[in-house]
Amino acid sequence: MKTYQFISAVVLGSCLAAGPAFAQEAADLNELLEAVREGGGRDAGQHQQRLDEFQQRQADQTRLLQEAQTQLANEQARSVQLDAQFDENEILIENVQAQLDERLGSLRELFGVLQQVSGDARSQFENSLTNVEFPDRAAFLTEFATKAGSGTRLPSIEEIEQLWFELQREATEQGKVKRLSDFGFVTAGGQQVSDDVVRVGTFNLVADGRYLAHNPETNSVSELQRQPSQARFINSTADLVGAQPGGDLVRFGVDITSGQLLSLLIETPNIRERIEQGAEVGYVIIALGIFGVLLALERLLTLSIVGNNVRAQLKRETPSEKNPLGRVLKVYEENKAVDTETLELKLGEAILKETPSLQRGILFIKVISVVAPLLGLLGTVVGMINTFQAITLFGTGDPTIMAGGISQALMTTVLGLCVAIPTVLLHTLVSGRSRRIVQILQEQSAGIVANQAEKAQ
Repeated sequence: MKTYQFISAVVLGSCLAAGPAFAQEAADLNELLEAVREGGGRDAGQHQQRLDEFQQRQADQTRLLQEAQTQLANEQARSVQLDAQFDENEILIENVQAQLDERLGSLRELFGVLQQVSGDARSQFENSLTNVEFPDRAAFLTEFATKAGSGTRLPSIEEIEQLWFELQREATEQGKVKRLSDFGFVTAGGQQVSDDVVRVGTFNLVADGRYLAHNPETNSVSELQRQPSQARFINSTADLVGAQPGGDLVRFGVDITSGQLLSLLIETPNIRERIEQGAEVGYVIIALGIFGVLLALERLLTLSIVGNNVRAQLKRETPSEKNPLGRVLKVYEENKAVDTETLELKLGEAILKETPSLQRGILFIKVISVVAPLLGLLGTVVGMINTFQAITLFGTGDPTIMAGGISQALMTTVLGLCVAIPTVLLHTLVSGRSRRIVQILQEQSAGIVANQAEKAQ
């Protein structure tokens, strides 16, 4: 009895520990036994329910498996059918292609020629100046070339006639000088403006005093960053823009290379750029040349005035101190009573006093005429040194790298010769005038001494 009570107490304790609610419902052992029996029944029902659900799901999976196997069999049969149809279609395509080739015959060569012509025309039109007026031609020619080369979508008669029309229009526009009113282009400063533009065939685009360039990549027109330095080219553009239909003919330089000769022309350096190529040595040569020319002109002017005064003194009896000959004659007037030798010495001394003022600066002009070529040779040597240094660093692959040194070498030589040639000529003129005046003084002095000697005898 005690053992039974002990087991009941243990079961009761376990139930109390497992669930307070269940323990609260079981007040004694009978109620506990009944609760245990009901719980076992509920567990059996839940187990049976789960077993039924599992069996039902297993039946569904079996059914789905059967449906999938059936669908796989159907698709395999459909695949076999499609493979057979694909083989039949390939045979049909080959037969149709053979029939097409047979019917086309020589037309295939024609379409090949049309494709080539349309491709060449598109490339030519894109680079032509007329493309700024007819920009829609490229799309048509691209589509036409695609059709002519595909062999499936053949071009129509209308499209072939359109190709002929475009070729004929391009040939016609090449011989026209056409004005484009309010045509938009980009200036050298980057501003978008509109102005009257004249298209000379497919060679040049010009505005008032400006040459324009066509960019084939963007099919846009812009002003050249640098215009030709020759005024005759700029003036001809203005005359062409201002010309009226049926008016007088206008002289205009046409660039038949469509801009290549013009680009070479504007790349030709002007005088300022050529001087800058000479660098420091060139500036020194130019400074010496300017100084030598100015000095020579001053000497020519001064000696011309002095020569006129001397020639005027020859016609007067009374000596004047405002010219060298008058001052020499003044010495004779002051020394008439002396002997011949003393008079000769006095006149020689007076001529020697006048000579330095007459020959002032002449020697410096001669020095400049000699030094200028030497400075040009110095610049040539410096330029060649720079050229050889560029060759050492970069090799001879790019001639533009050596252009700077070669330009300096050539320009300093040219500048030295340009200074030396006129200074030599000016030195000859100045020296000749000075010698003529000194010769007049010496002739008059010798005549005075001769007269004095005759009187003494």
